[in-house]
Amino acid sequence: MKELFGKLADGTEIHRWSLENGGTRIKVLSYGGIVQTLEIPDAKGTYANVSLGFDTIEEYVASSPYFGALIGRYGNRLGEGRFVLDGETYQLSVNDGDNSLHGGAGGFDKVVWEVEPFEKGSDVGLCLSYTSVDGEMGYPGTLDVKVTYTLTERGEWRIDYEATTDRATVVNLTSHVYWNLAGEGSGSVHDHELEIAAGRYTPVDSGLIPTGELAEVEGTPFDFRRAKAIGADVRAADEQLLHAKGFDHNWVLDKGGTTEPEPVATLRDPASGRALTVATTEPGMQFYSGNFLDGTLVGTSGRAYRQGDAVCLETQAFPDSPNKPAFPSTVLRPGQVYHSTTVHSFGM
Repeated sequence: MKELFGKLADGTEIHRWSLENGGTRIKVLSYGGIVQTLEIPDAKGTYANVSLGFDTIEEYVASSPYFGALIGRYGNRLGEGRFVLDGETYQLSVNDGDNSLHGGAGGFDKVVWEVEPFEKGSDVGLCLSYTSVDGEMGYPGTLDVKVTYTLTERGEWRIDYEATTDRATVVNLTSHVYWNLAGEGSGSVHDHELEIAAGRYTPVDSGLIPTGELAEVEGTPFDFRRAKAIGADVRAADEQLLHAKGFDHNWVLDKGGTTEPEPVATLRDPASGRALTVATTEPGMQFYSGNFLDGTLVGTSGRAYRQGDAVCLETQAFPDSPNKPAFPSTVLRPGQVYHSTTVHSFGM
């Protein structure tokens, strides 16, 4: 179902699509490709919206910390907002101190996507497309992007990303849903249990830019190889946690980059019984523990969002890869096709 959600200041209409399949319900906006709500049942069959978001387009435009949005051209941070490619230096939009975050001040989270619904066999979904022109936010090359949201008959939410360019550039696309499996606006997720199939992570400096090290998680708060409560170590006296006011780091997935999505993380809420499993083709995943939510934003439940009220599990290439030659490359050249897939499975 398609409906008018609101209008931008220039009169551009923003529409909302509602999809349901396999027990999962999702609402998506043409603005930013935003997942406004995602509803799944608990162990007793009771539905709740488990994704943070707003009721109006005005709130998304004015103050959203990327709630539910598509992220690009480059997810996460690029140090000093610049990189060198083929001997040429590119200065990007800077919007996070001295750094460029999630594509800059006018990233893919703030553009209007073309949206086409589809049905394919027993699956339903939306095909979102956008053309980012050469020089947009400082990035080289005209980038044609297609992102497909699919709800499968099993209730999985699958995201397929695809992009091509007419000039060498860098690309790192992801989704920025904030998860609270107890229900949006229900309070802290510190009792949620998280497991990540990663023996290493990328430490950061005080500006949250990776140092280039691939550090072992063994013996640190970053060891989620066995499921544990998010709150167990989030307040540990660890320099890395102090830098980010909690977890806001990239985990180096044990599987590396793969052609097919493989399971890499499971998030579970013991109280409701709801669980989320994330599978991806990407080599990294950013786990963000909602550290910068400060109570000033009010969501669809009418309740304020406070620190630790949600987590993000952003499948990705490593942050600042264009400036870290040892990290997996994020360069895309003419004639190549960028592919990435992430699948969210819901259960008990």
